[in-house]
Parts: sequence; structure tokens; C-alpha cells
Amino acid sequence: MTYRRWFVVGAAFAVIGALVAAFAIFYGNFSPRGYVEDRYARAASRDIAGNAVAYTSTRSPSQVAKEVTDAWQPADQYVDGSGVYLRYDDDSVVILPIAAGSVILLERMSSAYPRYHSTVGSHWGWGRGSTVRGGGPGSGK
Repeated sequence: MTYRRWFVVGAAFAVIGALVAAFAIFYGNFSPRGYVEDRYARAASRDIAGNAVAYTSTRSPSQVAKEVTDAWQPADQYVDGSGVYLRYDDDSVVILPIAAGSVILLERMSSAYPRYHSTVGSHWGWGRGSTVRGGGPGSGK
């Protein structure tokens, strides 16, 4: 009798766990890319060369950047008068001002870094939150 009760309790927990996992898979945001895709309006006409996928918001670049960085901490961030540049492990999120708010560009780092190098220069390091050289005396030389 006690084994039967434990079996029923275990099966109930398994069903609840499966439901929670399914909900997380279908409604969760597992990356900055997913966060932007879920919260902002797609603007295919503003895509850049098939590499940067565009979204728009009626909010300013600084407001959008705060929303994105509150949800997903970037490895590096650069802000200047032209916009907000967020670097993640594999992706970049570039938020630029437009007349009616912001355009948010999602792009893989392999194409984003060359595109925005003249703006971000050495501000975007490679690796997880580190600069290109990093380390102590004599490292990276």
C-alpha cells in the first residue's frame, strides 16, 4: 500500500514537471535573441544584407537597452550618440534611434563585429565579458 502511494505521488510530480518544461519551451526566452523576437515588432524592410534582422519599438534606444539588459546581461556594452551596442556570446543587439522610437538589429557576432568595428572599436572584447588581451602583466603580448 505505501509503495502504491509513493508511485502515485511520483507520477504526479512527473506530470507537473513535464507541464512546466513544456510551458518553458513554448513560452520561455532562452537568449537575448528570443527576448527581442518575443517583445518587439518585426520590421523586415529594415533588415541589413540578410545578416541583421530588424525589429522596432516606440521606445527610445536607452529604454529598449534597459529592458533588454535587465533581462539578459551583455558581455560588453557600448553607448554613444549613434545608438546602443550590446555584445553577447554569439549575438549582438544594436539599438539605433529612428523618428518614431528605435530599430533593434539582431545579428551574429561574426558579421556584427566587422560591421560596427568603426563604432565599437576595442570596446567590444572577445570571450565572455573580457577584452581581447585581458589578463595581467605580459599576457596577450
